[in-house]
Amino acid sequence: MIALACLLDKRTSERVNELTEDLEKRFGLNGVKITPYPHLTMLTAEVVDMEELKQYLDLTCIETEKFSIRTTGLGLFPGESPVIFIPVLRTPPLNKFHDRLHRDISEMSTEMGLYYNTNLWLPHITLALGDTSPEMLGPVLAYLCQYNFNWEVNIDNLTILQKCGEFYLKDEEFKFGRRELIS
Repeated sequence: MIALACLLDKRTSERVNELTEDLEKRFGLNGVKITPYPHLTMLTAEVVDMEELKQYLDLTCIETEKFSIRTTGLGLFPGESPVIFIPVLRTPPLNKFHDRLHRDISEMSTEMGLYYNTNLWLPHITLALGDTSPEMLGPVLAYLCQYNFNWEVNIDNLTILQKCGEFYLKDEEFKFGRRELIS
């Protein structure tokens, strides 16, 4: 299973990395580092022909203009190990891009991640994942409440993340927009 994600711009990546470093120092939370790059996951899929996927992504990203997204507040996916995240507001450009990816990639995949279906997808930037507990939520959320999460984030890429051992690492990054010819 691969993940297709938009890596965050430099400024936002630095903000997220500072927050996750603080959460590790203060609360011992480092599970989010399973993917060492701050990102917005667009979908997960089981793709048989990676070359076909890469050709599709290259063409799609050439045709895609950079856009920005907005975040606000904090979110929580409950459970035995709750996930703490920054919600991303769904906008027409983000929805259009996600819908296109989901529709087209589902045709070349044997399996699509359920929570990335266009009707279920809740875009977010993860701050804590996998090593939390319900008991620590109070202190962690109280700590995070001192921050403002109303951010504007520039999106200019789509990146394939592959599971490598314990981590999801970059396989290939596709930049948005037409490429300059180098002669």
